[in-house]
Amino acid sequence: MSAALAFLARVRAVAAKEILQLRRDRLTGGMIVGIPLIQILIFGYGINFDVRHIRAAVADDANTSVSRALVSQLQASQVVDFVERAPDVVALRRMLVAGDISAGLYIPKDFERRLIARDRPLAQLLIDGSEPGLEGALKALASMPVRVRAGDASQPPRPIEVLAEYNPERRTAVQIVPALIGVILSMTMVIFTAIALVRERERGNLELLITTPVKSVELMIGKLAPYVVVGLIQTTIIILTGVLLFDVPINGPVWQLYAGAGLFIAATLAMGLVISTVAQTQFQAMQLGFFTLLPSILLSGFMFPFEGMPRLCRWIAQVLPLTHFNSIVRGVVLRGADLTDLTPAVLKLTAFLVVAVTIAALRFHKRLG
Repeated sequence: MSAALAFLARVRAVAAKEILQLRRDRLTGGMIVGIPLIQILIFGYGINFDVRHIRAAVADDANTSVSRALVSQLQASQVVDFVERAPDVVALRRMLVAGDISAGLYIPKDFERRLIARDRPLAQLLIDGSEPGLEGALKALASMPVRVRAGDASQPPRPIEVLAEYNPERRTAVQIVPALIGVILSMTMVIFTAIALVRERERGNLELLITTPVKSVELMIGKLAPYVVVGLIQTTIIILTGVLLFDVPINGPVWQLYAGAGLFIAATLAMGLVISTVAQTQFQAMQLGFFTLLPSILLSGFMFPFEGMPRLCRWIAQVLPLTHFNSIVRGVVLRGADLTDLTPAVLKLTAFLVVAVTIAALRFHKRLG
């Protein structure tokens, strides 16, 4: 009996010590409450399979009151928002390649003849097949009965022909594997650099760096450079695996894919450096790293339709590097886009990199003081 009491006393003493450490560790204590609360709020509102307000454009070669009525009826469904008008179908496809829209409606010149004859589809709906989750909603829209004239009977079940661009076989691997480059790099790069400065501090190497003439920005860039090479090696492994095992096509210039990947790797590493200036221990650094990882996966359009998210979640997604890299990698690999076509995503990644490196350098300098 005395041995059991002694055992319980020792366990109680160790547990009391752990509780005391948690009380002193304010960052970890805050994350115990903050992580589940913030994550459930973000994902409860953000994850939505009921896709609405998909960015679309229309090329109306008929340009009649009846064709405009068709566009108005599709717009009224709230599944698509026609934000642009293209002069022809070539311009419509160019907008799809650049990622400016996710769907394009082409109405041919003989639209009214088709409406009367009912022997061919009234129009074509071009879908960006590189994005997951959109095809189901747009197919349902295309199969909706169309009434464009007062008194007309509804048209046949599929008056609009649906064409899935860039993924005609509708293979999930084609959509997911390219975006996995960003997800896997986020999982590794953030953790690598999140513990970088913390490890230096715990090992006592930080004091040696303080005594050298190395400036804060130089230290930050020096910390990033080796991991950029590591990230590019991982990128090569993922690309080769995707091509050889999953038959993922690479339709754009490979060197531009690597240029975009290098920019994303640097931006992700910079985010890890910011985390390393906040965390006091390697455990805290890993906690914060994983805290940023889940929103990156779920809000970046990797798994769930970006168009289905509420506006607040889209704003949050805009500060995540993975959101913009998904646009780049899917654009180059699947749509055959050029980086000049993807300028907005490239500029946003560059801005994130500059801001993150600046914040990390300033915070590190402040600690030296």
